[in-house]
Amino acid sequence: MTTINFKRVINDSFDHVIERATKALAAEGFGILTRIDMHSKIKEKTGKEVIPTVILGACNPNLAYEAYTANSDVASLLPCNAVIREVAPGKMSVEFIKPTSMMTVLGDAKLTALAAEADAKIERALSNA
Repeated sequence: MTTINFKRVINDSFDHVIERATKALAAEGFGILTRIDMHSKIKEKTGKEVIPTVILGACNPNLAYEAYTANSDVASLLPCNAVIREVAPGKMSVEFIKPTSMMTVLGDAKLTALAAEADAKIERALSNA
């Protein structure tokens, strides 16, 4: 089975973990382009409840540029998602997409090699979140 993300559990408040993840990604050159409060949207659109979950669309512009100029089909796979979800009171799962797993979908060895640099940055960000 292919691993699609890097993941760890952090004992902290939901909002503080989102802040920590955002700062850790920024330290690796990733800005947050989008924020989806998934639990709120699901409730709003379906009336159903899911655990608190936020999806952050993160982008490192330099890496995105390199990938896009190598193969413009990569645009369908951007930005990189970071997911923070509450798995128990005071326990948050932090999941950052593994770029190499996304790039293999395109079957482009050059993109997969470029994504290895993003993997390293995202893994560092996760360990510092």
